[in-house]
Amino acid sequence: MKATAMAHPIQGLVKYHGMRDEIERLPYHDSISLCTAPSHTRTTVEFSMDYEEDTFVVDGEELDGRAYERVEAVVEKARSKSDAAHTVYPVRLESENSFPSNVGLGSSSSGFAAAAMALAEAAELDASRQEISTIARVGSASAARAVTGAFSQLHTGLNDEDCRSRRIPSDLHEDLKIVVGLVPYHKETEDAHEEAADSHMFQARNAHIHGQIAEMRDALRNNEFDRAFELAEQDSLSLAATTMTGPSGWVYWQPATLKIFNTVRELREEEDIPVYFSTDTGASVYVNTTEEHVDEVEEAVSDCGVSTTVWDVGGPAKLLDEEKHLF
Repeated sequence: MKATAMAHPIQGLVKYHGMRDEIERLPYHDSISLCTAPSHTRTTVEFSMDYEEDTFVVDGEELDGRAYERVEAVVEKARSKSDAAHTVYPVRLESENSFPSNVGLGSSSSGFAAAAMALAEAAELDASRQEISTIARVGSASAARAVTGAFSQLHTGLNDEDCRSRRIPSDLHEDLKIVVGLVPYHKETEDAHEEAADSHMFQARNAHIHGQIAEMRDALRNNEFDRAFELAEQDSLSLAATTMTGPSGWVYWQPATLKIFNTVRELREEEDIPVYFSTDTGASVYVNTTEEHVDEVEEAVSDCGVSTTVWDVGGPAKLLDEEKHLF
């Protein structure tokens, strides 16, 4: 059985940091994000007796080591939920990204979301996107939100019934434009998550994050652009403070990152443009603004010496027709 799916990566708005369970990837607290389009990952999977073993290929490179283990966890989660006899056969999974990976643009979220969506179809699961989000979650907690798409919230919990993603209704997508300032600095997010609880800032972050979640949900529901993206900017700084004060002292930001931050604040404070920066665990920057100001904002970000592109809000993970198969 073969299936192909596509998913969009996420921009974290109120981000999760650290995991209470590293196998099921259960986060300590809720998180909220939006999907970004047209950036996407396309993934094809096939269970077949013709294969000798499970094989995973991403952007033309066969995975091994920890990368292989993370994909295998998603495959096994799908197998565990299926009654289809063919899922005992080895699986081949191939995936392609339309955007750079490992630079802070959420490639793991779209990658595992597309994998989970295709696996659910190939394994003949009669599952909702919320249920499929629990399969994606064991690869990356952010991927759960990429399954449900647009503005979504991953709820914390100790089981699949509680720890799943749900959409937050909002009309902010109608006017939102996301200028991406690409700062190509390789990073490994998983290492930072593993040591998050060892930061002396971790408990302080956890103490206020629930209020941030409530504020963000309310801002999105009421379509309050400035309120929502000011919160996202503040959360980016909070996340970085916690990451940088862990045992390894992870510092992902680069000089170009800080230059974009300063440019955004100048646009907002001196020219009264509605614009806010946001980062996940990486050096690249999301610059959130409105359609009216996007050209001016992109030019200013480009003047920081980085490559730019403009993205919109993306929808949920979806299945593709067979002519879109990668193999």
